[in-house]
Amino acid sequence: MTLHFGEVVRDADALRERALRLAGGLRELGLREGDVIAVLLRNDPVYADVIGACRIAGIYYCPLNWHFTPSELGFILEDSGARAVVGHGDLLAAAADALPRAAAVLAAGAPAGFIDYEPWLRAQTEYDGPAASPRGHMCYTSGTTGRPKGVRRVPVPLAELPLQQAAAREVARVAYGIEDGCRMLLSAPLYHSAPASIAQHTLLYGERLVLASRFDAEQTLALIERHRADVAYLTPTMYVRMLRLPPAVWARYDVSSLRFVASTGAPCAPEVKRAIIARLGPVVHETYAATEAGLITLATPADALARPGTAGRPIGDAQVRIFDASGEPCAAGEVGTIYCRQPAYPDFVYHNLPAARPAIERAGLVTMGDVGYLDPDGYLFVCDRAADMVLSGGVNIYPAEIEHVLLRLPGVLDCAVIGLPDPEYGERLHAVVQPEPGAVLDFDRLAAELRRELAGFKVPRTYTLSEALPRDDNGKIAKHLLREIYAGRVEPGA
Repeated sequence: MTLHFGEVVRDADALRERALRLAGGLRELGLREGDVIAVLLRNDPVYADVIGACRIAGIYYCPLNWHFTPSELGFILEDSGARAVVGHGDLLAAAADALPRAAAVLAAGAPAGFIDYEPWLRAQTEYDGPAASPRGHMCYTSGTTGRPKGVRRVPVPLAELPLQQAAAREVARVAYGIEDGCRMLLSAPLYHSAPASIAQHTLLYGERLVLASRFDAEQTLALIERHRADVAYLTPTMYVRMLRLPPAVWARYDVSSLRFVASTGAPCAPEVKRAIIARLGPVVHETYAATEAGLITLATPADALARPGTAGRPIGDAQVRIFDASGEPCAAGEVGTIYCRQPAYPDFVYHNLPAARPAIERAGLVTMGDVGYLDPDGYLFVCDRAADMVLSGGVNIYPAEIEHVLLRLPGVLDCAVIGLPDPEYGERLHAVVQPEPGAVLDFDRLAAELRRELAGFKVPRTYTLSEALPRDDNGKIAKHLLREIYAGRVEPGA
């Protein structure tokens, strides 16, 4: 295994030594099995140190979205009970008021008055504590209401580890394409749940992990060619940006090494899926997943072309059932709430919220609040989140359908459609649009383009431009935050 990050290259021996030193150092700082270290890093090789150390010492790492405000960070740091924090010096300095006073703070890069991570790490002795059940990330889900919740997996007894790890490894192979000797390209933020999981599995089983500091469409093609990457993790938004590259740019790079592209997060519009498959070949796979439930279904390239819009069928022994509002099972094709379970993963609890888990459980399965249906052959179709569905004039409207069309329009980099209170219809559709750099968007033109493909009641009545859209741990747009921002601020006729 080698880790590549720009000009930084670390082989398996270096990765192992650094992980052992960090595990030993955390133990010297007083952390024990089951404790938490918080991570406030941009994509960086230090993440590999943390992932390895937490597996060795049985410590959870809590990835923090570095875009959060000090107040948002402060809640997670306090709720998680983090006993140490590692982060980039500038990010730590900006969040100084939120950092736990009793926690050791390790700064990568400019130390900014904190413990300088690299000299500190070199001074640590390798871990020699007791064998511990490996831990992974403890992500905080934004949810749809209230404070974020920490998802903590229950530790697996050491005697049961081989069987559990074999099951999880097989799921990662099927859903992410992570096989022995694979070369993975990863540019999505590691504070998101899926990229963190992919990094963990690649470090265990891959031959090379190519970690980019951020996503750039042309750089993605260049890195695939340079490293002969055969696996990559990309999202629907990334597909859109890659598809907007001119044909001459695509022609500069050889991406024929790719055999598997994994995608999670928001569902991918069928038109975008067809277009990216045409560009990359039949390698694009889509997974329905959640931090709590894990990887549930997989849609192969053949599935995407034969059944546009599907999220695929269950992976391994995963279960998917659809229930209506009264708790009764839905018939094939009938839209209801999606409940699921992936037994390859250890069970989970919501940290400090014992009542939250039972609230989302039914028949041994859990729901993330998504709505969808199963077709007669057992393929899952996800309509949207239940909380994001808009009820306007007595009609159910699924914003994801509208967003799929908006994303294809020239000048639109990203978008979100939400429901805002309306005195006449109950709710009305409002679009928040992130334009491409330098693009000038005309809202009347956007509405006219939408009407070419959608019924009039699905066309948003109001629009707002935004430089960026907030996202949760899985990369999905945090629409509850957008509703809070725009409710009462946008008039029906605006």
